Amino acid sequence: MHVQEWLETIPPIAVYVLVGVVIGLESLGIPLPGEIVLVSSALLASQHGDINPYVLGGCATAGAIIGDSIGYAIGRRGGRPLLAWLGKKFPRHFSEANIGLAERSFQKWGMWAVFFGRFVALLRIFAGPLAGVLHMPYWKFLVANVFGGILWAGGTTAVIYSVGIVAEAWLKRFSWLGLVLAVLVGLTSMLIIRNRAKKAAAQQSAAAPEQRPEPVAVGD
Repeated sequence: MHVQEWLETIPPIAVYVLVGVVIGLESLGIPLPGEIVLVSSALLASQHGDINPYVLGGCATAGAIIGDSIGYAIGRRGGRPLLAWLGKKFPRHFSEANIGLAERSFQKWGMWAVFFGRFVALLRIFAGPLAGVLHMPYWKFLVANVFGGILWAGGTTAVIYSVGIVAEAWLKRFSWLGLVLAVLVGLTSMLIIRNRAKKAAAQQSAAAPEQRPEPVAVGD
C-alpha cells in the first residue's frame, strides 16, 4: 500500500497530527521520511475536501520549527558525545564524514546553513542538533529555523496542493509519480552530500592530525 493510499484510510485530524509529528521527529534528528509524508498529504488534500491545506501547512510548519528547536536544545546539552551516540545508532546518517561536512558548512555559513539545510534531506536531520552542539547563538538559530520552516513546509504544501488542483484528473491515476519524484529528489540530494562527505573525509585523513582546526562556536 502506498503512503497516500494509507493516509486515505485515516481521519483528517490524524493526518494533521501525523504530518506534524513525523516532520517534528525528523527535524529533531531522527531519520524519518518527513518530505514523503508531507508530499503525500498535500496531494491527498488536493483530491479530498476534508483535508484543509492551510491547517496541513500549519501543522507541517509547526512540526519543523518545534522539532528543530528541541533538537537544538538536545544538541546544546548533549554536545559531541551526543553525535557519537547518534553515530552508533544511525551510522548511515551520522557518520563521521557526514558530521564533518555538516560542521564545516555550519562554520562557513552560520545561520544560512540552518535555513538552506531545511531543503536538503540529510542536512534537515542535522540542523537542529548540530547547531546546538556548535553553540550557535539561539536568536540566530531561531530566525533561520522559523523562516526556513515556513518556506519549506508551507511552500511545499502550497506547491504540491496547487499542482494537485490544476492536474486533479491526471493525479488521480498517477499520484504515485509525485511520491517517486520526491523520493528521487531526496535520494539525489543525499548522494551528492554523501559524495562530498567522502571526498572531505579523504582530505581530512590525508592531512596531519595537528593540522585539523579545532571546532569553533558558530556566530561567536
